[in-house]
Amino acid sequence: MAANGNHDGPVFLIFGKTGWIGGLLAEELKKSGAKYHLADARLEDRAAIIADLDKYKPTHVLNAAGLTGRPNVDWCETHKLETIRANVIGCLNLADVCNERGIHMTYYGTGCIFHYDDDFPVNSGKGFKEADKPNFTGSYYSHTKAIVENLVKEFPNVLILRVRMPIVSDLCYPRNFITKIIKYDKVINIPNSMTVLPELLPLSIEMAKRKLTGIMNFTNPGAISHNEILDLYKEYIDPEFTYANFSVEEQAKVIVAPRSNNLLDTERISGEFPELLPIRESLIKYVFEPNAAKKEETCKAVREMRGR
Repeated sequence: MAANGNHDGPVFLIFGKTGWIGGLLAEELKKSGAKYHLADARLEDRAAIIADLDKYKPTHVLNAAGLTGRPNVDWCETHKLETIRANVIGCLNLADVCNERGIHMTYYGTGCIFHYDDDFPVNSGKGFKEADKPNFTGSYYSHTKAIVENLVKEFPNVLILRVRMPIVSDLCYPRNFITKIIKYDKVINIPNSMTVLPELLPLSIEMAKRKLTGIMNFTNPGAISHNEILDLYKEYIDPEFTYANFSVEEQAKVIVAPRSNNLLDTERISGEFPELLPIRESLIKYVFEPNAAKKEETCKAVREMRGR
């Protein structure tokens, strides 16, 4: 599959065509008129990767493939081999083959490999930088992601983007972070770095075109808490919406693996894109204002989703 456009420009090949971010990347490339293809290979199959690269001859590879688990990362705790194959072996395969061919690869990784601690306290404003060593391996998902980031960063052709708690405007989409916390009976109230995909995904394509490499904290500047997001939902969409809090200790009783909470430093990405909005302003522009324009429809859909 390829969009019509200037065929003399970059040629993108997307891995992860059945995934959420892979699908959004295809939509973005199609909208911009860029030439792109959807890879057929599974990342564990090196020969199939080579066949795809020979077939489509990309100048840029976008790797949005991997396992996060269904319905959440707890799945990875009992499916460790599948997680290793997809998140470690597969990613290394693709990075290595691309490097052999001189192809730039953008890897959509995760920032859920850090956690607030004594050196990075909550609400201190001190964020983890790209060069900081991951300090969170509480979930097997995060464990494999920290391992593969440490290995893939050695490839000179790779840009690693640390995605966190990704958000889109569709408040009923099950993988949207806001959708998840709207559905929960109780939430923790901890500020986190987050990734507003409608704003940031187009920038990732521009990063690929610029052939940036190394690690990039791929979040909007600043942090926002679960309560602040739900309060925005009440303000813009449904004044009758209610929620309750519980502690991290109480949360631990209803999940299998611990969750990461952190603030990522955004000096590098803001240096590349000074227009990047802080997290609260980005949420208002890309999520809450568009939904407020169709408030009744959104409110009804969310209440039906919650069964209330």
